[in-house]
Amino acid sequence: MRAVKNIYDNILETIGNTPMIRLNKIAEDIPGEILAKVEYFNPGNSVKDRMALQMIENAEKEGLLKPGGTIIECTSGNTGMGLALAAIVKGYKLICTLSDKQSKEKMDVLRAMGAELYVCPTNVPPEHPESYYSVADRLHKEIPNSYYPYQYDNPGNAEAHYLSTGPEIWEQTEGRITHFVVGVGTGGTISGVAKYLKEKNPNIKIWGIDSYGSVFKKYHETGEFDEKEIYSYITEGIGEDILPKNVNFDLIDHFEKVSDKDGALATRELARKEGLFLGYSCGSAMQGLRQMKDQLKPSDVVVVLFHDHGSRYVGKVFNDDWMRDRGFLTNEQSTAGDLVKAHEHLPLVSVRPDEVIASAIQKMQQYNISQIPVMDGDTLVGSLDDSRLFQSMMEDPGLAEKFVENIMQGPFPEVAYDQDVRSIAQLMNKENSAVMVRLKSGSKHILTKQDLITALS
Repeated sequence: MRAVKNIYDNILETIGNTPMIRLNKIAEDIPGEILAKVEYFNPGNSVKDRMALQMIENAEKEGLLKPGGTIIECTSGNTGMGLALAAIVKGYKLICTLSDKQSKEKMDVLRAMGAELYVCPTNVPPEHPESYYSVADRLHKEIPNSYYPYQYDNPGNAEAHYLSTGPEIWEQTEGRITHFVVGVGTGGTISGVAKYLKEKNPNIKIWGIDSYGSVFKKYHETGEFDEKEIYSYITEGIGEDILPKNVNFDLIDHFEKVSDKDGALATRELARKEGLFLGYSCGSAMQGLRQMKDQLKPSDVVVVLFHDHGSRYVGKVFNDDWMRDRGFLTNEQSTAGDLVKAHEHLPLVSVRPDEVIASAIQKMQQYNISQIPVMDGDTLVGSLDDSRLFQSMMEDPGLAEKFVENIMQGPFPEVAYDQDVRSIAQLMNKENSAVMVRLKSGSKHILTKQDLITALS
């Protein structure tokens, strides 16, 4: 039997030393070597494990957190998970305040790890008594022997990344890194890593990814805290309506804003093309890098940090209904199955080749349709459309009493339920006014040019 090389005393010792993974298909059109620092390999599945442990250990050393105490923190979920791990191992109670835009999965995981949650409204200013900042501060004042790390201003946040994440990136790239790209929320990751990397090489560019609705980009470029920049957005974990002390703007070379939609689509694309099942803000980081690709050259070595795991977003970004409700599933992402979903429960209207043409005309008028498939049992054998009928009836006034097989055209092309809309549109021409969609159940449903026009509009 081979000896076990590494035995850890507890889960906290497994934090850090996450892998660097080269991006391939998704980065084909981006100059340079594109590398991902994948932080979901931390035990709490996010980069926040690093700073959560650092803040707790600093508090213990400073006497701010005593045995049997309660940790209280406002979090978007990931910091809460890191604090939960520390609390379990070290014997503390944990209370987390979250905004109501956070995913249900994050809340369920925190509760599973023993945390008590207070869910607060998103659409209130930070100073509002019901904001998740204010509720955390109030609970800290009310509960004896409690510690409120407040990750936004806590120096241990950036310190953790100066001591661990930055050195790991430098060593894994053998000092070749030219650009570091990361989403910015509390600012600890970008500022800690930037401090370390710029000490090693001041020419390394630090790019922060921001959300529309956040104040970072304009403040960085103008020095103005513009409240008009603040509005509600969906992306979790990046962007802020405050200026955390951990954001060292002097170390950041550029902020790039990414829309909720583009971030969500890139998150799904990373899963499909790279096998990286990541969180929402990871897609934002990837999209931000794409938007700045013209500033890169082939010799560059770019590291983009991916914050967390996709399991916390299964009900959101990875849920087609959630994406569709917000208009995020665009034409390229829609499938044949998506387009027939509204009527897939209805029977297919069709005619037999041995029916008289008058019967076909009656059905088309009854159901207000302009084309109809011709079926011989379960087999698609032909098709009819109104333009073909009109032309034939002008040529033969007695056509209505003849059989469908005498004038039917070729059958509509058949497509699978998961075929994308773009490729389906290429099948539509003057000969084909519709396609037949094969669903998982084996049933067939028609998809017309008008359906596609509606989807593409």
